Amino acid sequence: MPPTAPPVGLVLLLILGAAEGNLSRDVSQPTTSDETVVAGGTVVLKCQVEDPDDSSLQWSNPAQQTLYFGEKRALRDNRIQLERSTPNELTISISDVVLSDEGEYTCSIFTMPVRTAKALVTVLGIPQKPQIFGHEQPIDEEKIARLTCRSSGSKPAAQLRWKKGNKELKAEGTEVVEDSNGKTFTVSSRVEFRVTKEDNDAEVTCTVDHESLQNSERSTTQKLQVHYKPTAKIEPHPQYPREGEKLQLQCDGQGNPVPQEFLWEKEGSDAPLQLSSDSILIFPFLNKSDSGTYICTATSSMGSVIAKYNLDVSDLSQLPTPHVHSTPAPPPGPSQPISHASMATASSSTPAPIQDASPVPSTSSTYHAVIGGVVAVIVFLLLSLLIVLGHYLIRHKGVCIRHGETTTARPQQNPPEVVMCTYLTHEAKGSDDAPDADTAIINAEGGQAGGDDKKEYFI
Repeated sequence: MPPTAPPVGLVLLLILGAAEGNLSRDVSQPTTSDETVVAGGTVVLKCQVEDPDDSSLQWSNPAQQTLYFGEKRALRDNRIQLERSTPNELTISISDVVLSDEGEYTCSIFTMPVRTAKALVTVLGIPQKPQIFGHEQPIDEEKIARLTCRSSGSKPAAQLRWKKGNKELKAEGTEVVEDSNGKTFTVSSRVEFRVTKEDNDAEVTCTVDHESLQNSERSTTQKLQVHYKPTAKIEPHPQYPREGEKLQLQCDGQGNPVPQEFLWEKEGSDAPLQLSSDSILIFPFLNKSDSGTYICTATSSMGSVIAKYNLDVSDLSQLPTPHVHSTPAPPPGPSQPISHASMATASSSTPAPIQDASPVPSTSSTYHAVIGGVVAVIVFLLLSLLIVLGHYLIRHKGVCIRHGETTTARPQQNPPEVVMCTYLTHEAKGSDDAPDADTAIINAEGGQAGGDDKKEYFI
């Protein structure tokens, strides 16, 4: 279907209404706009008129004091300056705005009748840097921390928010109080949370949010001080003590506050070894009688903690290497021996893990043992070989005969003289009962005719 044309009567009514609006609009009426400015800033007030009707524009402050009449200054205030003056416009500026500058400013044109326009100037009060209260004294662990953040001078009232580290904290309540000037406000916010030892030195931040800050932050950060029970461990210097050396046992106490009193005892001994603020126990010259379990009790205002170290004095020839591990274990009793050399920390009421720091033989000691064994085997083999060789030489000697004379000797090296040497083995008859080799050879030659097959002749 083709579109239906609007009724002619409706069109006439619209035309007549527009014409009546144009006729009713006052072209001599000045126009202005409301402005918002931050305290200390500059505000610009502009007044315009379409038909001035040969009249001048004028600006007046909330107290109805004339500021400018046309281009002429009427009030001696150097903060107020003329920006533009024409028959159709009068623009002025006010610098270093203060809270008392807030209010309605009037632009007037003196026609018949006088026409005016209002401009509302709103001055924003900048909140002061917030302050945090309640952190002045240390807080014991597991107690409730109660902090208050306060900021004054905001207009309108500012918003406060909390953070602990990177975590947002929910405020328990907010209070807004009007300042004595009747224009600005003081805002207070409270927060509560339970603290632990991990909260020691944690940063708590209070931040002010306000439109006058123009996307910038104004905040305050404070560090918490949390008191917690101490911990302790014993560190030997040197780490692996040996007989004859100097040893220092240092009781390393940690906590807030730091332990200031250290009691040294030896397990099984009635009298304490040392009680002072010095955490070091010194052994000028170690001997094996110093071996045993040593106990350090570190004490602060938050309580006491016990650390144990099992000292096993080693010989100078031992070369230990580190071997450290920790296993949870209850405190040692009469029927439960402590490991070879251990360190432990525990509170006075609960058991704590015992750390084993005993020295064990190194791989270099193992290598020395292997090398020693190899050398011993080689020496044993050499001695055995010498014994066998000596026995062989004793049982097998040469006999040389010259002109009916018998001597036990090696063949002569002089070539002119010929010597006959006879060599008889042990198997020669008569040798078993002979006291020595020479007698055995003589007996074998004289009494055994069949012994010729056992002779060997050397020239």
